[in-house]
Amino acid sequence: MGRTNSDSEEEEPPRPSKRFQKSQKNDNPEPETTETNSTRDINVRNKMVRQLLYVKLKRTKSKTKLKERKLRKESNEPREKPKTLESKRQPDETWIDQNDSETLNDIENDEMSKYFKRQTDNEPKILLTSQQGFPTSFTNKFLKELARVLPNTTYFYRRHHPIKRIMKKMADEDYTDLIVINEDHGKPSTLYISHLPEGPTMKFRLTSCRLSKQLRSRGKNCYTKYRPEIILNHFNTRIGVKVGRLLAALFPHDPQYVGRHVITFHNQRDFIFFRHHMYKFKDEKKVGLQELGPRFTLKLKSIQKGTFDSLYGEYEFVFKRKEMETSRTKFFL
Repeated sequence: MGRTNSDSEEEEPPRPSKRFQKSQKNDNPEPETTETNSTRDINVRNKMVRQLLYVKLKRTKSKTKLKERKLRKESNEPREKPKTLESKRQPDETWIDQNDSETLNDIENDEMSKYFKRQTDNEPKILLTSQQGFPTSFTNKFLKELARVLPNTTYFYRRHHPIKRIMKKMADEDYTDLIVINEDHGKPSTLYISHLPEGPTMKFRLTSCRLSKQLRSRGKNCYTKYRPEIILNHFNTRIGVKVGRLLAALFPHDPQYVGRHVITFHNQRDFIFFRHHMYKFKDEKKVGLQELGPRFTLKLKSIQKGTFDSLYGEYEFVFKRKEMETSRTKFFL
């Protein structure tokens, strides 16, 4: 059939050739997007030349910074404090004031007051165990190392014994603290500390666990019979002081300085870092530190009054991430 006039009018116009299209693109060239953000300001197509120009620009910037530093030293201007999350911390109502006698009396008369006032003759005696079942090899090694580092600690292979039955036997044998470590995906995940007989019981999230063998520059004598020195850093609020007192109550009084062993609980942004070191005197002025291990990190999840009671326990503090983490500069310890 022949074509009608309407079909001829609706025909599309002929497309231009590929050469013509390339020439049109080259007439209005778009600026090339550079590979990195650092070379975005340098409009050079040659990659080698662009890299050389970037290196020169970087050197000039470093030289200007050095000149500015020298001028500041010569002028003797006071340095500005570095802006960190700790320096920008929001003021907290529970921050402890040393002049407030009421809060200090409440802290001194808490559940651990008998230990700090030395009203008991017995030293802290700790029972360390895992969750029900059989722990993995890594968790088992971690528990054994922790039992050797903490003085007067016995590692109990729990298997299928319930906690209430274990705590009854602990009361008969004059134990003061119970530490339970649970695991998830073959690694330690949570840590419980319960102070006997009145409590409190604290739950921590346990992360970044490393054995002494996994540390690069570790000491040879990882374990010792001497009582270590205890350092508690940056526990300033009422909750923080309570956590620090519970951690300090795990260790006996009067450390033996002959062993030169130090255990540190360093609080930074509500993360508690555990480190175990041995210090050596090089000279009269210089002191060297050598990490012995193990190391791990704690994050407070809850504080419960009394001993383990998951059904009817009264909680003093429960960390709720969505409700409490409203700002990066708000901390609770």
